Amino acid sequence: MRFVKLDKFVLAIIVTVLMAYLYPDLGKGQSAKVLSTISSIGVALIFFFYGLKLSPKQIGLGLKNWKLHLLIQLSTFIIFPLIVLSVYPFIAQESKTLWLSFLFLAALPSTVSSSVVMVSIAKGNVPSAIFNASISGLIGIIVTPLWIGLFLTQSASDFNLAEVYQKLLLEILAPVVLGLLLHRYLGAFAQKHKKQLTLFDKSIILLIIYKSFSKSFLDGIFDSLSILELFLIMCVVIILFFIIYFLIGFIAKKLNFSLEDRITAQFCGTKKSLVHGTVFSKILFQNAAILGVILLPIMMFHAFQILVTSVIASKHSRRL
Repeated sequence: MRFVKLDKFVLAIIVTVLMAYLYPDLGKGQSAKVLSTISSIGVALIFFFYGLKLSPKQIGLGLKNWKLHLLIQLSTFIIFPLIVLSVYPFIAQESKTLWLSFLFLAALPSTVSSSVVMVSIAKGNVPSAIFNASISGLIGIIVTPLWIGLFLTQSASDFNLAEVYQKLLLEILAPVVLGLLLHRYLGAFAQKHKKQLTLFDKSIILLIIYKSFSKSFLDGIFDSLSILELFLIMCVVIILFFIIYFLIGFIAKKLNFSLEDRITAQFCGTKKSLVHGTVFSKILFQNAAILGVILLPIMMFHAFQILVTSVIASKHSRRL
């Protein structure tokens, strides 16, 4: 029997937010500039290594199962955002920022590592999981800003979609492409040192989280959120996860997917990448004071998706 382990990265996130609350001054002034420089360089390296680990050959082979791929990508970038968008007319003006944080969560790409690991444990279609989790990040560079741009342009006069894409291309896509071009030479190195690179990725993400939350705490953004409201945010996160999880399962059954493909669709289609979330938020929201609030649902979702998919994957793994 498999037991769910408490994810160390989730604990690290909690500690980082606590540090930002206790020592927010490290995230302002000259320190903030230094942190911004380090995080920008770190982000470029994260996606360079991401490109190094992508195998063009493996991506090409994964194209065959197109129905599964289409369902996963539509779930990630269309169905999930539309669910959040459906409640927009009922949201009060003072809650629009919080609603935007959920739209941001819904529009994010899938996460690579946990999607593949969970599909593997659950005995799903691992090659398709690798393909979809990998390609999702590339699609997200284009699609996520489009969703957010629809609403940021209404409330933020300084939001410039062309400028956002320019930053995404320079800080994310260019390093990914460079990594892909060098895959044949350095791909083996990236795979050999995968654990160290993952640790580097997580360190940069924690740095961005610290900077975002320290600014939010300094500006008193969380003062208006009560414990009850935080609890309700977590409840909405859980409800959203199960709506999309069971909806994908229903569609997969109607399309007569095998159990392996259904597992892959549900695991990859429900995952949201905290890595992309922290990086995209930094570019899309221009280090605004609301960044901590924007990141809140994705951090909660990240913790919950690891917990629940671990339990589900463990249950699937026991079948013959």
